[in-house]
Amino acid sequence: MTGTTGRQVPEIPTRLPGSILAQIGNQLPCYITWTTSQTADLIRANLHRSPMYGGVIEGVGPRYCPSIEDKIVRFAEKERHQIFLEPEGIGTDEIYVNGLSTSLPYDVQVEVIRTVIGCEEAEILRPAYAVEYDFAPPTQLHSSLETKCCHNLFLAGQINGTSGYEEAAAQGLMAGINAARRVRGEPPVVLGRDQAYIGVLIDDLVTKGTTEPYRMFTSRAEYRLLLRQDNADFRLSTLGHQLGLLPDRVYRRFQAKREAVEKELLRLRENRVHGQTLAQVLKRPELGHGDLPGPSPSLDPEVVRQVEIAIKYEGYLQREQADVARFRSLEDRPIPSGFDYETLPGLRSEARQKLGAIRPGTVGQAARISGVTPSDISLVLVWLKRGSGVRGT
Repeated sequence: MTGTTGRQVPEIPTRLPGSILAQIGNQLPCYITWTTSQTADLIRANLHRSPMYGGVIEGVGPRYCPSIEDKIVRFAEKERHQIFLEPEGIGTDEIYVNGLSTSLPYDVQVEVIRTVIGCEEAEILRPAYAVEYDFAPPTQLHSSLETKCCHNLFLAGQINGTSGYEEAAAQGLMAGINAARRVRGEPPVVLGRDQAYIGVLIDDLVTKGTTEPYRMFTSRAEYRLLLRQDNADFRLSTLGHQLGLLPDRVYRRFQAKREAVEKELLRLRENRVHGQTLAQVLKRPELGHGDLPGPSPSLDPEVVRQVEIAIKYEGYLQREQADVARFRSLEDRPIPSGFDYETLPGLRSEARQKLGAIRPGTVGQAARISGVTPSDISLVLVWLKRGSGVRGT
C-alpha cells in the first residue's frame, strides 16, 4: 500500500481569506492499493447475484466510473485494479474505498474487500449499492433549465441525465438563479460555452441530449485556453457581483487584481530594453517575470501569473478569441420560438425532425445539433433574413 499526499497549497483562482479552501492546512494522506486474483475469482463466481448482471438493473451505467464487476468482466486480461483508500475526515477512522463500487450483496462485499491488499481485516460500516433512476430528456429544457412544456418548472441534477456532484451543483446554481429571476420578472442568465464549463455542460445537455450518465470533462469544451482555472474570477466575477452572489469586498479585491494586471501589461508593452519591449523579452520560454531587466513593481503572485500567461500565450489567446467572435455571430442570432421547420422548403427530413424536436433558441445552438449540417443552417439563415418561417399563433 502506497501513501500519497495532495498539494500543500492548492491553486485557487481568487484566494478568499474566509473560505474553506483558504483554511486548508495539513492534509491527510490517501493510499493506493490493488485488487488481487482472489478478488477477480470471487466476483466472477458471484456475478449472477449482481442486479447489474442479473437483469434487475438494465440502465446504462456511468462510462467513466465503472463498477468493480464491470472492470473484472470488461478488462479480464488485467491481473489487478487500482483502489484508492481515502480518509473520510480528521476526526474519524472511516475510509472511503474509491474504485470498488459494486451492486453485489453484502456478504460478497465483505469477502471482496478482504481480498484487497492491506484490507484483509477490514469491516464494512456502510455497504455499497447501485441505483437505477429515470431522467427527463434534457433536450426538453431551455438553456435556462426551465422545461419547455411546463412554464416556471426548472430541473437540475440527475433528473437531467447527469452524473456527479459538481455537475448537479452547477445545474442547481443556474436553475436556482433563473427560478428566482423568473419570480422577479427578470430575464434568465445563460452562460456561454466560451464563458464557463457550466455553459458547456448545459448547452451539451439541452442541445445534444445524452444516452448515458453525462460527466463534464475539459475535452468537451472548444475554448479550453480561455476556460482556465486561474482566470475564473476574470470570467465570472462581474456577473456574480451583478447577480448579488459575490460580496462587495470580494469584488473590490478582484477589481484591484484586474487593475494591477492591466497596469503591468501596459508597463511591459511600453518600456523597451535593447530595442525590444519588455513584453517581447518575456515571450522567451526560458524567462519569467522575475527575470526581466530593470526595476519591477512588487506584485502579488496571482497578478504575475496572469501577466505571464497573457504575454506568453498571446498569439494562441488571440486566435481562440477570434474563434469565439465567429461563434458569437451565430450564437447571438436568435430563432423565434414559433419558427416552423415543417414548412421550410429544401430542409432535409432529419434536420427538420431534430430541429423541430429540440427547438434551438439560437442559430449557434441549432448548428451544434447532431445530424444538422452546415447547408441546413444556411437554409435556416436565409429564411430568418427573409422574416419567413414563423408559425402563426
